[in-house]
Amino acid sequence: MPKLVKDETIVEDSWTLVDADADYPADAISAGDQLILPLALWQPQREVLLGKANVSVWLGSKQAPALLFGNALDDDSESVEFDINQLPLIAIDFPVFSDGRGYSYARQLRERYAFKGELRAIGDVLRDQMYFYKRCGFNSFAVRSDRDAEVAVAGLRDFSLSYQAARDEATAVIKSRHA
Repeated sequence: MPKLVKDETIVEDSWTLVDADADYPADAISAGDQLILPLALWQPQREVLLGKANVSVWLGSKQAPALLFGNALDDDSESVEFDINQLPLIAIDFPVFSDGRGYSYARQLRERYAFKGELRAIGDVLRDQMYFYKRCGFNSFAVRSDRDAEVAVAGLRDFSLSYQAARDEATAVIKSRHA
């Protein structure tokens, strides 16, 4: 099994990320599977998959705004909030390390929708961003396969001070100077 950084430790990843181009019908999912489906595959099967503890969703940079702002699953934002909190895990794809949209999506999930489940960074996940992913609300990280997870986990502790407020509620430098 691949390695995963979760809650600052390295664990085996029991979830399988289903490719965006795959065709995976809901009736093909067995109870023993733990699947992270792309939103476009999950949406048409929503009624069958919602609430299953072994099925979750991953969001690409183009799908995330639709889910977070209420027009992907339903026009009613209350049902979107309900749907999100029925998922055990939401993964957000970083297609390239320089694409920062996932940070905003993570904060939206944690702050606007009070998502309490596992929030996973996938894609071009590198040690250099680990500290910042965590500050925005991510608690698990699928580090790129060509990188060492042991080295990446150290990135969560790269900095002891922060310049601005974030999801992690670390005291900003300016506030500590005035205290």
